[in-house]
Amino acid sequence: MRTIDLTPLYRSSVGFDRMANLMDSMLSADGAAQSYPPYNIEKTGDDAYRITVAVAGFAEDEISIESKESELVISAAKTEKSANGDDRTMLYRGIAERSFERRFKLADHVRATGAKLENGLLHVELVREVPEALKPRKIAISAGSAAIEDARVS
Repeated sequence: MRTIDLTPLYRSSVGFDRMANLMDSMLSADGAAQSYPPYNIEKTGDDAYRITVAVAGFAEDEISIESKESELVISAAKTEKSANGDDRTMLYRGIAERSFERRFKLADHVRATGAKLENGLLHVELVREVPEALKPRKIAISAGSAAIEDARVS
């Protein structure tokens, strides 16, 4: 397996530490451990997204969704009551009911707005809301140097 050294990125960039850390963590993550449960990420609007996770076999109260800092964490675990169930004898278990934790890195100003569970799929709605202070704004152009002087005084 090839390894990629991201050290030059850290030395030659300012303010991109988060991006370099994200790339570093993605490259060092074990691919086999990240395959369960399967998921989709889709863009549903200009500033709207949806993450859909296959959670067959889990009830609503067994699933947890947390948003902290710039990360969305979806986890699920079977409770003792539901794991034991009634006196059933399983001849074949093809539906995976193992506990999991799936982490998604969120871009700046992206937050989860809601989630719903239907037909074994968990849909988490996300929206990107850029604050007014960070949106582009138009700067008026004035003629002459007097306008610049007035702007410095006030």
